[in-house]
Amino acid sequence: MKRTLALLLGGALLFLLCACAQTQEQTQPQQEQPQEPVRFAVLSGPTGVGAAALMEENENGETAGQYEVTVAASNDEVLAGLTGPEPEFDIAAMATNVAANLYGKTGGAVRMLTVNGLGVLYILEREGESVNSIKDLRGRTLYAMGEGANPEYVLAYLLEKNGLDPETDLEIVWKTPEEITAMMISGQAELCMLPVPAATALCVKAASGENPVTVRTALDLNEQWDAVTPDSSLVMSCTVVRTGWAEQNGQAVADFLADYERSIRTVSENPRQAAPAVARFGLAPSEAIAEKAIPDCSLTFISGAQAMKEAVQGYFEVLFDADPASIGGQLPDDAFYYEP
Repeated sequence: MKRTLALLLGGALLFLLCACAQTQEQTQPQQEQPQEPVRFAVLSGPTGVGAAALMEENENGETAGQYEVTVAASNDEVLAGLTGPEPEFDIAAMATNVAANLYGKTGGAVRMLTVNGLGVLYILEREGESVNSIKDLRGRTLYAMGEGANPEYVLAYLLEKNGLDPETDLEIVWKTPEEITAMMISGQAELCMLPVPAATALCVKAASGENPVTVRTALDLNEQWDAVTPDSSLVMSCTVVRTGWAEQNGQAVADFLADYERSIRTVSENPRQAAPAVARFGLAPSEAIAEKAIPDCSLTFISGAQAMKEAVQGYFEVLFDADPASIGGQLPDDAFYYEP
């Protein structure tokens, strides 16, 4: 009798234990399968600088997502990697007008995911203090980079808003950043327009050469833009995500947004600590230049469809008025702006 009772109690206990185990298995969330790394492309220069901390943390396994990062030399390289039957990138940093153009040409194959940078253009003066406003460019020769792209449109808009005709009131000579740097140091040029970090590199090289010269920042074009267009910002860079990929990888997109926002904040707030990574990943020529350039890269982080649209719409309208083709022939519709 005692043996029978013990068997019955043991069987009941075993049944309860099995039932509890099944209940726990049913209620516990299933572990997600490891995802493929997010293929993230950035441009060397200010468009990519904000990603330096993400890239370093990714190497150390400290990011929410996993990333395979490519540092590209041009927008064309990024565009090629985002399109085609077998895209090489899932998310990419690029110029805002290039993103709008790509959206229009591909029928919505990409969407703006974040705004990551404001204006990075500066007017520099060699050995002088004669330029303190846009109007002071009248009658001068300005060497500039970016013909047919954002820098040309921004410069033309600011000149016109200040009463200057870009065709007749000054001479604009279009050169590469390397050519401009050499001409400013040698004295062949007195005024130039360059983006950071090329502008920073020029100042450093001019001061440290065999025959040191002073090259100063005469005008910050962010400030000049705000003075004539207070209702919009000079928003020059962003990240985009492939639409189809985002629809299938919502969690990866959310992880990226968290990692990228933290990266931009880390780089912005700690230029000295971030400079080695910025240089090591080829986003700036050296640590010294990176440290000096980061505060002038106008890094920012804006996500969410409405916030991004409000930030960039005024800038797109200026570009559209200057050359509709610069943003794909029309202003992007609301679907262009990614909403989680």
